[in-house]
Amino acid sequence: MRKIRLFCAAGMSTSLLVTKMQNYAKEIGYDCDVVAYPISEAATYGPEADIILLGPQVRFQLNDVKKQVGEDKIVEPIDMRAYGMMDGKKVIEDVKAKLGD
Repeated sequence: MRKIRLFCAAGMSTSLLVTKMQNYAKEIGYDCDVVAYPISEAATYGPEADIILLGPQVRFQLNDVKKQVGEDKIVEPIDMRAYGMMDGKKVIEDVKAKLGD
């Protein structure tokens, strides 16, 4: 099971995207656990993740997050268009590509 962790300003704005990602993953049989947290929790929940996605509003913190979770972790900003459209399919497909799944 892949652990996908999303971080945004307060952890609330990504909740709809998380639901859409979960629904699409279930539809295609992709075994993953998708959870959103506020960026302040990156050091706590980031190290357990297979991939860390940052909401557009916190993408400027990418380097700080990498330092908190380890340089070996995949940390990526969520595609702004996919985020704006709440396109769970696109985000899951991007995750699968980054992880080689």
